Amino acid sequence: MAYSCDSAAERLAERLGFSCHDANPVVDFRNPFGLENGTMPFLELLVIGGAVFALVHGWRRWRRDGDPVNISLWFASVVYLTVIEPPLYFPGWFGLEEHVGLIFSHNVFTVQFMYDRLPLYIVAFYPALSQLAYELVRALGVFARRGPLAGSLAVAFVCQAFYEIFDQLGPQLKWWAWNPGNKMINEPALASVPMNSMFLFASVSFGGMTYLVIRLVGAKDGRGTLTGRRISLRTVAAGALTPLAMAIAGVPSNAFRGGDQVGIQRAILGAELALVWIVGLYLLADAWRARRTDPAPVASPLFVWTYPALYLGVHFVLWLIALPAYFAAADGITEQGSPIGSLWYTALCTVAATGLTVAALRATTSQRAKEPVRS
Repeated sequence: MAYSCDSAAERLAERLGFSCHDANPVVDFRNPFGLENGTMPFLELLVIGGAVFALVHGWRRWRRDGDPVNISLWFASVVYLTVIEPPLYFPGWFGLEEHVGLIFSHNVFTVQFMYDRLPLYIVAFYPALSQLAYELVRALGVFARRGPLAGSLAVAFVCQAFYEIFDQLGPQLKWWAWNPGNKMINEPALASVPMNSMFLFASVSFGGMTYLVIRLVGAKDGRGTLTGRRISLRTVAAGALTPLAMAIAGVPSNAFRGGDQVGIQRAILGAELALVWIVGLYLLADAWRARRTDPAPVASPLFVWTYPALYLGVHFVLWLIALPAYFAAADGITEQGSPIGSLWYTALCTVAATGLTVAALRATTSQRAKEPVRS
């Protein structure tokens, strides 16, 4: 099994508390009460339940409201996952060992695919988070007032805020482990999280995918509304093309990849992340001001009323559980041997995500007394 459990993967697996040898190539099932720690099944329930909720919501948006963007975004997220994840888990299979190497390894959860590399909750995470961000931005009217590009930029910011609350916590609770030997990709980092991941995976991917979906699926062709077959083909195209957007966005920092240029790369990635915040905050603040003076109804607001708040509430509790070990950590490592994330950045993201959730709730609930809204 060396082709699926090389020395780097074996070291990361041992660090996380399991062995990558003799893993099932298709799927493995485990007792949810026998995982590495008690936070893991709750994370699975939150994310998988959110993906199912998002799928039902997307189907209703299409069939009841005639808008296929939500359902297309859900499936485009899964297509994107199938394109981007396997090369990250098995770089040697794709000839990327020298150029990318093993970046990280997931821990084993209740349901695992692909030689224990891909947890089911990760499959669910992409459609759940993409729907969460899209619905918050849609509820605030950015797409309606400013169009697909501005709306997608706002989605990139919303995903940054919600994703990093999760991303900065995962390594400490051993949900996954970054490969410390891969300095080419995993440096520079903010605490334990590579800044490349923060920018490309937590923002660019979601923003780019949203833009592609709206451009390909949200429009009509020459014969009117798109057929189901055309929506399916364009959804696959949007998901498959998303990594191209990430590759383009990664050019500035990758031009300075190398141990002696980490400082330059850090400055570039820091500036790019700051730009995500500046543009996102501007667009959403402007949308909030516009909604107060010119409110517009939002169809099917049930998802935005419930899931973002639930996501934040569960992560708030998970962070409370992690804080004692966080504050007892020495040199960024807990007594359990896991690296800690950035508390200040998590707090900043939490404030932003909470503000966005409250703003979306106020924007949508203010319409209930004015006209009926279907859920």
